[in-house]
Amino acid sequence: MGNITELKDLSKSEKLIMMEALWEDLSRDDNQVDSPDWHKTSLHETKKRLSSGEEKIIDWVEAKRQLRKRFNED
Repeated sequence: MGNITELKDLSKSEKLIMMEALWEDLSRDDNQVDSPDWHKTSLHETKKRLSSGEEKIIDWVEAKRQLRKRFNED
């Protein structure tokens, strides 16, 4: 396995690809990873914003487009 120095040399796009691959691998068996307490709180707050109309649902393609625009992906 490479080291952290090698990771620092990757572009944002390459890092995102690696993150997605890691997440996919970790999430194959969701019983192995416990969600932290803050996650339940965050989901509850999002649900409240959705119910009040403060939060809008968008599809994943649009969400990624907005995030890439916000963070100026390479």
